Amino acid sequence: MAPTPQPGIFAAALAEHAYMEFDRRDGTSVRELLEALTAVGEPMPATGAINVVIGIRPSLWSPALAEDFVQPVKGPDGFTMPATQHDAWLWLSGADRTALFDYTREALARLEPIAECASEVSGWVYHQDRDLTGFIDGTENPPRSLAPTVAAAADGPGAGCSVALVQQWRHDSAAFEALTVAEQELVIGRTKADSIELDDEHKPPTSHVARTVVEEDGRELKIFRRNTAYGTVREHGTMFVGFCAVQHPLAEMLRRMAGVGDGVRDALTRYTSPLTGAYYVIPSVEALQPYAPADDE
Repeated sequence: MAPTPQPGIFAAALAEHAYMEFDRRDGTSVRELLEALTAVGEPMPATGAINVVIGIRPSLWSPALAEDFVQPVKGPDGFTMPATQHDAWLWLSGADRTALFDYTREALARLEPIAECASEVSGWVYHQDRDLTGFIDGTENPPRSLAPTVAAAADGPGAGCSVALVQQWRHDSAAFEALTVAEQELVIGRTKADSIELDDEHKPPTSHVARTVVEEDGRELKIFRRNTAYGTVREHGTMFVGFCAVQHPLAEMLRRMAGVGDGVRDALTRYTSPLTGAYYVIPSVEALQPYAPADDE
């Protein structure tokens, strides 16, 4: 039987999200960190309402499936995506904010002796499927039935595992909303109302769609996006969470957005600013089993 990707990657229709990154405390082994992370997901709450996705810094996982995000991505005009790699990542999601809050507190308490929480961000689903620009997010995603084939490796030493790119992007909503809808559509490369991609005649090469669709040898390299909104009325943006079977499409997407190589920068980066950037290996369910708490029964 093929290894199983972590099911929380694909859990849809959940309104509330919590994202946390951790660094090992001095003297803590990688095994101790993985055991503590795995304990957060077992057992699930009695309601079964919280989904848990566990990620580990690529250089801490064997076999090596990706590289750490330790070098900023710099465009020729000075635009920079920062590298803020940490040792571990937890993504908790649920339909009920109270249940998620309580579970997150328990998770932090379990991890406290092992790892320091380096960042915590609360996210939520905005208008069902839109980001804070008002445009539909995730239009390019594969159908849910095919998502595991994009998000996780099918075979090899990393079978069932994913590579996740996690970035926090702050929006300059006032500047973006000062544009007309037609101008906004040129920035994104899609219509705002129904997310129809502009044709090549009208879609600028700087549009977000043009820069984030990665094609090689005539084939589009897909990723699986699970973005949400985050923040307050005064400071807010998008938590970008992208999964792929391999790292290359994610890394190439960032290079293209920054204009590395051809100098064509993603127009959306004129209205959004990356605050963080990290890669994590998302081990398969079977790969995490050796670190699971012992069954007392």
